[in-house]
Amino acid sequence: MALKDFVRSQFIEVIEWLDDSGDTIVYRFPVQGQEIKMGARLTVREGQFAVFVSEGHIADVFNPGLHTLSTRNLPVLTKLRAWKHGFNSPFKAEVYFVSSRQFTNQKWGTSNPVMLRDAELGPIRLRAFGIFSFKVHDPAVFMKEIAGTEGHFTTDEINGQLKRLTVSGFSDLLAESNIPAFDLASKYDELSAKAQAKLDPEFKSHGLTLSKFYVENISLPPEVEEMVDKRASMGVAGDLNRFTQFQTAKAIESAAENPGGGAAAAGVGIGAGVAMGQSMMGAMGQGQASASMISCSKCARSITAGSAFCSHCGAPQGRTCSKCKASVTPGAKFCSSCGAALVI
Repeated sequence: MALKDFVRSQFIEVIEWLDDSGDTIVYRFPVQGQEIKMGARLTVREGQFAVFVSEGHIADVFNPGLHTLSTRNLPVLTKLRAWKHGFNSPFKAEVYFVSSRQFTNQKWGTSNPVMLRDAELGPIRLRAFGIFSFKVHDPAVFMKEIAGTEGHFTTDEINGQLKRLTVSGFSDLLAESNIPAFDLASKYDELSAKAQAKLDPEFKSHGLTLSKFYVENISLPPEVEEMVDKRASMGVAGDLNRFTQFQTAKAIESAAENPGGGAAAAGVGIGAGVAMGQSMMGAMGQGQASASMISCSKCARSITAGSAFCSHCGAPQGRTCSKCKASVTPGAKFCSSCGAALVI
């Protein structure tokens, strides 16, 4: 070791960390040979913890503030190491800074659909996605369970595990909720709150806390959504006969505006014309049928126009023409069928 390196290693350290990455959870402060001097100054800022490790053991966790490393504020380390002369000699140790701020906008989503049994739609598959936020709750537990001795630990290294944890818990919650598929959109806030309460204990077992959890969307498969849209369209259409007539008229109009459409367009036009004709004939037939019926003058039940007697009660239905024998309206002076004068 060069003389200047030796002299530099004997200076009292000023240990601090300024995080400008935005995604770093754990950062190990670099010390030459892991030799931290007695009386080193440790600065812990808001949004940070400092974890002091000696010989592989977590000796202490420091909260925000300015600290001097000595036997007075490292009682645990004093028990771990029985130095005759305190910390006057260099000792092997490490300082890990752990971020305590919230890591927001962490995405989660179901890679595979969740199978459910819906009361109205039957067995269905649902997909869901959203975001969550977390932060370190217990730095000592997090270091032991997750980060270990890694000198630079980021959110990318734990996101996969947290995503699987959230998806598994939310899928179980969604299956147990028994909320109809058509009502799920109105229950996002309730599902978010329940999911956060359900998942937070799992996060705490890793030294973390789930500070926010949001459900952004729960969707049906595309083919089911298409059928739902068709069903909604039928409801909006109302009278299907009138809707069919309207669609047929539109098809004929489109075919007329595209005379060069070829055989396919002609076929569509012919088919639409036939359908339109059938619809119109049906409407005309209904109109004629309703126009050929009259009410009996005695019992008021429907009978065929021109009947001499009621088919229900047998009552005579007005006069008949002496020439053509057709029924005539009471009080008429001429027969409406043949024009002969009637005897009043």
